[in-house]
Amino acid sequence: MTAFTKPAIPIAAQLQQWIDRGLIVSDRERAEHYLWSIGYYRLSAYSLPFQNGNPDHQFRSGTTFENIRKLYIFDRELRLLVLDAIERIEVAFRSQINNYMALNYGAHWYLDEAHFIPKYDHKALLAEIELLGRRSKEVFVKHYRTKYTEPRLPPSWMVTELLTCGQLSKVYDSLASFSDLKSIAKGMNTSAELLRSWMQAISYIRNTCAHHSRLWNRELGTAPMVPAKPKGNWINMPITIADPQVDPHKRIYLLLAILEYLLQAVNPTSTWHERLKLLMDRNPEVSRAHMGMPDDWVDDPFWRF
Repeated sequence: MTAFTKPAIPIAAQLQQWIDRGLIVSDRERAEHYLWSIGYYRLSAYSLPFQNGNPDHQFRSGTTFENIRKLYIFDRELRLLVLDAIERIEVAFRSQINNYMALNYGAHWYLDEAHFIPKYDHKALLAEIELLGRRSKEVFVKHYRTKYTEPRLPPSWMVTELLTCGQLSKVYDSLASFSDLKSIAKGMNTSAELLRSWMQAISYIRNTCAHHSRLWNRELGTAPMVPAKPKGNWINMPITIADPQVDPHKRIYLLLAILEYLLQAVNPTSTWHERLKLLMDRNPEVSRAHMGMPDDWVDDPFWRF
């Protein structure tokens, strides 16, 4: 290992470095503004597809700053679209857990560790809920604290609003009764095994989007499960893409299909898939293969075009 010795350089020098590597910049002032407002390091991630690679990072002939900017904007719009779908699915997921568990086991079912698998840290969950309750500025939490003394923690329909998507995913994943898992998943028109895997993947992507990180050509740490024997509407399998070096099961296309599947369950009249198509149509130059997306994805009946 070696010591990091690279110095910080001014924006003008950052842009000049790209120009020296062959990037075409027609409006230097505008390009420097984007480097100032977005940051060289963040924007450089979108420059890599246009470079020949190490060691010199030379740009391919004809590459313009506008190519990089357009890819960045596409990725931003994709993140916003994905977040929109996740919001609807997350709200439905919260509702399914709360409705089923509270109606079957009572308003404070989560206080009983018997509902969770032995290895789950139930005490940590309760401590986190108590901390979230103390920090919360929500009116419903303040009302519960001022009106009720027992139980100390609020009912599950309040708790499910306080927990993050990731925390709620772990709660679901740790339920002891497989019957409960299946019943909750049935409300999302899927199986317990798939919903467990899908909500973990969705939580990961949600955090990626929330931190404004790159979504296009991102490789997922763990590939979400796919239905072994789909009973309903599902994408054509296997996923065939133009780049054989890309594993489509670890790219965003599979997540887009999962989001669309769950949206069809929780909001059958959703037009989210049409907005996805419009975004892709507006950006024909964006590599579908880096998303794990087949070139002919619009012909798949799953997408209902």
